[in-house]
Amino acid sequence: MTMKAILVAGGHGRRLHPFTTYAQKTMLPLYDRPVIDYALGTIRRAGINDITIVANRFVEQIALHIGQGLPGERVHYVIEEEPLGVAHALSLARPYNEGDRLMVYFSDNITTLEFADHVNAFLQAPDPPGCVLIAREEAKPEAFGVAVLDDEGVVRDVVEKPAEPPSNLAIGGIYLFDERFWERLDRAVETNREAFSITDVTRQYVREGEATILTVGAETWVDCGTPASLLYASTMARDGKLNPNPHR
Repeated sequence: MTMKAILVAGGHGRRLHPFTTYAQKTMLPLYDRPVIDYALGTIRRAGINDITIVANRFVEQIALHIGQGLPGERVHYVIEEEPLGVAHALSLARPYNEGDRLMVYFSDNITTLEFADHVNAFLQAPDPPGCVLIAREEAKPEAFGVAVLDDEGVVRDVVEKPAEPPSNLAIGGIYLFDERFWERLDRAVETNREAFSITDVTRQYVREGEATILTVGAETWVDCGTPASLLYASTMARDGKLNPNPHR
């Protein structure tokens, strides 16, 4: 059993227009480094050295920057020729990742959370360990997947971008999934093909009691997919609160 990562960097990047008319969104600057360096830093510090990057027509920009990766790494580049949704983007990475335990990382998400201990425990588990979700209290959780809590504060479900959020606990776009991920993805696509989201997979784990929630502080997870949040994350990077390097 190995641990691999899928970095999802496809789509149009509409929230960052007009910049994404000319550049892949992960190549936009966070202070003095591109966004993708911070995402890759998180993946690398977690001890993962087999990485599949799914990107749009600007994938060559990423390949020119990252190249073959660091010594000892395997980096696979997959082009998403049309933005056909999350399920399609993930399926493009499937040939390189089926049968393994995974970190699925949506590139808009930048975090100060370190995953090395969590990944090691996840990898060493003798039985399929389910999934790990990161979450934070969010003032406007309706823009995210939102945790449904019972009376004792235990997460019992996750709903995607609800008009009336059942809690203020938003689920971030970085996940650990066990080797059953692909069968659950297939199941979710079969039942919700037109409106699929990654929440359709995570909620299967949550409902079966096989999800672990890591709750982090407000400053340790930033969705930098808008100009305002990109500026906020850039300020964090300038102040040394974000680490783009492969080591601590």
